[in-house]
Amino acid sequence: MMMRARIVGTGSTTPKRILTNKELETIVDTSDEWITRRTGIKERRISSNEQREDTSEMATGASLRALDMAGLLPEALDMIIVGTVTPDRQFPSVACLVQKELNASRAVAFDVSAGCSGFLYALSVADNAIATGCCKNVLAVGAERLSSVANWEDRTTCVLLGDGAGAVVLSPSTDADGILSTHLGSDGTLWDLLYSSDGSSKVPEILDTVEEKPFHLKMEGNRLFKKAVSCLAEIAASALNHHGLSCEDVRLMVPHQANLRIIQAVAERLHIPMERVYTNIQKYGNTSSASIPIALDEANREGLLKPGDYVLLVTFGAGLTWGAAVVKWSI
Repeated sequence: MMMRARIVGTGSTTPKRILTNKELETIVDTSDEWITRRTGIKERRISSNEQREDTSEMATGASLRALDMAGLLPEALDMIIVGTVTPDRQFPSVACLVQKELNASRAVAFDVSAGCSGFLYALSVADNAIATGCCKNVLAVGAERLSSVANWEDRTTCVLLGDGAGAVVLSPSTDADGILSTHLGSDGTLWDLLYSSDGSSKVPEILDTVEEKPFHLKMEGNRLFKKAVSCLAEIAASALNHHGLSCEDVRLMVPHQANLRIIQAVAERLHIPMERVYTNIQKYGNTSSASIPIALDEANREGLLKPGDYVLLVTFGAGLTWGAAVVKWSI
């Protein structure tokens, strides 16, 4: 029978520090009303060096929770893949640091860089590794520290970004459940809609524990919005059609949490009511690669999913990159 990967555990972690829209009013020329209306975000989590909340440590915390749910010890892992654009350092990879902390000595470990699509790219690699038989148990993680690349003088971008990590453990299954397929896309000709630029801005005093990297995020919001909606809707519809599924079959859509208006526009195009779309952007903002696994873990722990439910994952990020996955839930 065909082997496929199934999710057997989920986990997530976010920093302790909450930065509200009201606090952002003291940093840049903005308002709680403007941020909420334009993005749906009310607050976000900001990591701190003092709290040991760098990317690898958050990734490790999320991984431990996922392994605990899966009932697996770290030494059972054959592969660790981390999607991130904000690693602790250029090298070694976050995945290798997670391997060290978990003492997962048997696992091959590496990162993937696909902007906000990093987790779905990692999930696709994990799925293929299990389907081909080269791995049995794989840990796929999305972890980001976007506060370290925020331009705190740019009100159009700094209000969006937050930190956190999410993880899933995947194991083989010959049943009809699991990851039915993953679908990926990219277009490097549009790289300049969302990219990192040399230089950094002054970190405001109330965020003096934020790590500052020597580059910051730049974005062309209007064009990116339109491209995101069209790509997300198209690849989601294609993924469902691949299995002869309709939007009515989807129990829950878990999208990348970039902007509530993007999520609503995609749901409308797919004819999926918002009550079947999971959103937590109001609490965490855009956590890039971490957003889908954090949302998936919360939806799972809130009891919103049961075995046999069809789950649609969709994402869009820098590159440009985008992707979708159809999952028949198995926990």
